[in-house]
Amino acid sequence: MELHIPTQLAIFSISIILLTRSCSSSSLPWSSLSNLHPLVVDSALEHLNYTAISEFRLLNRRQILQCHDPNRYLQINVSGDTALKDEEYLTVKVTGVLVPADSDWVAMISPSNADVSDCPSNKARYAETGDLSNLPLLCHYPVKAQYLSKDADYLSCKKKECKKYKDGQCVVTTCGGTLTFHVVNIRTDIEFVLFAGGFATPCVLKKSNSLTFANPNQPLYGHLSSIDSTGTSMRITWVSGDKEPQEVQYGDGKSQTSEVSTFSQDDMCTGNVLHSPAKDFGWHDPGYIHSAVMTGLQPSTSYPYKYGSDSAGWSQQVQFRTPPAGGSNELKFLAFGDMGKAPLDDSVEHYIQPGSISVAKAVLDYVDSGNVDAIFHIGDISYATGFLVEWDFFLNLISPFASRVSYMTAIGNHERDYGGSGSMYSTPDSGGECGVAYETYFPMPTPAKDKPWYSIEQASVHFTVISTEHDWSENSEQYQWMKGDMASVDRSKTPWLVFTGHRPMYTSGSGGGADHKFLDAVEPLLLDNKVDLVLFGHVHNYERTCSVYQNECKAMPKKDQSGVDTYDHSNYSAPVQVVIGMAGFSLDNFLDEPSDWSLIRISKFGYFRGHATPEELQLEYVNAGTRKVEDIFRITR
Repeated sequence: MELHIPTQLAIFSISIILLTRSCSSSSLPWSSLSNLHPLVVDSALEHLNYTAISEFRLLNRRQILQCHDPNRYLQINVSGDTALKDEEYLTVKVTGVLVPADSDWVAMISPSNADVSDCPSNKARYAETGDLSNLPLLCHYPVKAQYLSKDADYLSCKKKECKKYKDGQCVVTTCGGTLTFHVVNIRTDIEFVLFAGGFATPCVLKKSNSLTFANPNQPLYGHLSSIDSTGTSMRITWVSGDKEPQEVQYGDGKSQTSEVSTFSQDDMCTGNVLHSPAKDFGWHDPGYIHSAVMTGLQPSTSYPYKYGSDSAGWSQQVQFRTPPAGGSNELKFLAFGDMGKAPLDDSVEHYIQPGSISVAKAVLDYVDSGNVDAIFHIGDISYATGFLVEWDFFLNLISPFASRVSYMTAIGNHERDYGGSGSMYSTPDSGGECGVAYETYFPMPTPAKDKPWYSIEQASVHFTVISTEHDWSENSEQYQWMKGDMASVDRSKTPWLVFTGHRPMYTSGSGGGADHKFLDAVEPLLLDNKVDLVLFGHVHNYERTCSVYQNECKAMPKKDQSGVDTYDHSNYSAPVQVVIGMAGFSLDNFLDEPSDWSLIRISKFGYFRGHATPEELQLEYVNAGTRKVEDIFRITR
């Protein structure tokens, strides 16, 4: 979700305070904005509102000072072998500290993509982020970082060591601290750097040795998707450091060779004057994305598979289930938007979605139950937003369930939007990715490159999946596609029509989030084609409407014998619209006086669950923390 005006103003004020406190006496004053090129000024002010969220997220605009520390006892060591596993927790031990400070911190960096030295040639690029302090600055963004005070014994110096004795007495004692870092295979080397001065005035004290992954080419992070409505083919997509084709082996001795793709810094979007994060300090090599289609399958059937090659290595064997074919009877699906990821350690990272871990765990548990045929993630996927290493951490988070059932996605503002990219919205929300990373990692059955809209039928449901970030106006290609797709649905075969995308038409979220132009242009198509259910994300809460059209309730649900709200679509009046953007990002509150069309409002992390038969849709909101159903409703025909 984009930041709206009140939030932007608040963050702007906080950012000014942070910058005032942290900039040196030689910092460029804000009054000097008037001396800059207008494009730089506009970009600096705009991006400040989107990037100045925390001290850590301002880190890549900090001047690197020289630490005047003659401490010869200082050491930073990392536990375990130098050959890293694909996923593990590393213990980073700092010893020999003479005077522990609450401003001491440790960063995990990837030396091939990050540089903790000065980079004077990049001065102008950092104006885009809104920080005009003295340059040069930290060249690239650390993967993650922790303050040493996370070790409760660090500041109190409970872990004392004597480093020097004189006449049998200790005359020099030092302190130490220990941190734990969760690491996944990002293919490039990593090292840990000890800084003093906090995030505002960092200086380098000590670096660890570089650590290499045991197999940088290891095939990882497999996730499935449907390619059509038959349930007889499934696409598996995975990541590897190896550019040579690999294969998926599945079923009883079948195999398919992968197609290999990737993207580079040159593929990232950027401004005419200033480089985007994806183009510059947020870049990390994505390796190679492999994709293969498993054919000759049966719908609603389980198969084993593994992917890789003898030279690069093989994944573990996984059991997956194909979705039901379009026109069959029963579908059980999950849906949510705005998930992202959060660290599995005490680190701070570029962008953290605090509810993502609990929701991912709840989704995995439900997939384990065997009651899920497909998952729909409707926009704001990883929130990498130009910091490409975040994709690896997100894929690692979802792979345990996305590798077992069809994981269908829609594009959101944090995957696509950037100024000058052709998006419907000029916000810099994708950090310069402009949909390139998203479409490479998540190949959907779309008509062409940068046309991420499609439809899929599973059992009795026809899903129309659109891009709210691409042109949806009446004369656009996507509008004509939507119109044709929904008009062509055979309601005797798939009686339920579900329309989904990222930005909502209706929301009572206190920060707004609905685009009335989008509603005016597209809502009539929903009514014309008798859409039953509309699912959107973008606003980070859960909200269900009446049967709504043009901001008016055209019908209200009635309670059945169990007290469940039931919408009778045998006498169709308008769609039911539901916002389901509560899967990870910090939650949004609601207006004190919502509109009459808003029936249920829940601001808690969770997921949406559907059970479709030809006769009814049963739909539920599940609280990820308690696993309790906190809203349930039915649509009947």
